[in-house]
Amino acid sequence: MRKLSIIGIGAGNPDHITIQAIKALGSVDVIFLIGKGNDKEDLAQLRKDICARYITKPYRIVEAQDPERDRAPANYEAAVTDWHVLRAAIYERMIREELSDGQHGAFLVWGDPSLYDSTLRIVDQVAAMKTVMFELDVIPGITSVQALAARHKIALNRIGGPIHITTGRLLAKGMPADDVVVMLDGDCAFKNVKDAGVDIYWGAYVGTADEILISGTLRERGPEIEKIRSDARARHGWIMDTYLLRTN
Repeated sequence: MRKLSIIGIGAGNPDHITIQAIKALGSVDVIFLIGKGNDKEDLAQLRKDICARYITKPYRIVEAQDPERDRAPANYEAAVTDWHVLRAAIYERMIREELSDGQHGAFLVWGDPSLYDSTLRIVDQVAAMKTVMFELDVIPGITSVQALAARHKIALNRIGGPIHITTGRLLAKGMPADDVVVMLDGDCAFKNVKDAGVDIYWGAYVGTADEILISGTLRERGPEIEKIRSDARARHGWIMDTYLLRTN
């Protein structure tokens, strides 16, 4: 039986790798990488650096290119579903052709597999095809949300209070709670929040050498974050940022 691990690798700092993840990497024969294009080669290289640092036995890296996705669809959920189908076909081929019976393969997931990541859903689709059998193992990782809070030295929730985790696309419709963590924001959706008395704790490339941290009132720091974010994205070719909005 093949074994497949989905391993959370943290928010960008190789020191975020857990002992459980290191132990799993120690038995891996094949690492599967999904390329995001030349402008995001840094993300693939980080995964390769983690492997070189923690895997001490012979292993292979098998790479495939991520299929194109409609970034401005009329129906967002339908577009993502179609994209997942294309990805599942690639994953199925990689596992079936590149991972032999008795071998251990792994996908390395940025942050944690449970939070705004599609790997588990796609692997479920592969399993449902019943063309290749494997035992699945999931190993949690440190999320960008945890890393953000640690770097800003704050707690995400207030005493006995909830936190709301959402996306930039949904935040654009309005702030849904007093403490909101926002991920996957491609267009600075916080600029649509007009409420007075909102603070922002923002971070990009958190945990890496390129880390940028900004905090303060949204009205004062929002325009600054927009400019810094735009400049950083142009400089690196990509950006990963997360932030907490908190009503005073």
